[in-house]
Amino acid sequence: QVQLVESGGGLVQPGGSLRLSCAASGSIFSIYAMGWYRQAPGKVRGLVARITSGGTTTYADSVKGRFTISRDNTKNTMYLQMNNVKPEDTAVYYCNAYPVIWPWGQGTQVTVSS
Repeated sequence: QVQLVESGGGLVQPGGSLRLSCAASGSIFSIYAMGWYRQAPGKVRGLVARITSGGTTTYADSVKGRFTISRDNTKNTMYLQMNNVKPEDTAVYYCNAYPVIWPWGQGTQVTVSS
């Protein structure tokens, strides 16, 4: 059973940057496409960005050009570089395979506010 641990969230001002990390237990991480998801209060959890095992990336229109997803298969870790953040990026961010197959981690809270 893969366990996922997200970290790196916090309070950031509009226009600022954050880097989220997702650490996955187990050696099978590298063979799966992975995704970053987010859930804002009162909203459904949705996909923000995804990356294949080979590194091909896809982004939601709302974050395209501002966020960058990457992975290091040697460390079983995935990242989300968030630049030029906006108040509407405020949410709990989660990682999982794409499509989702593992239990959710605790997520990491990102709050964008001045």
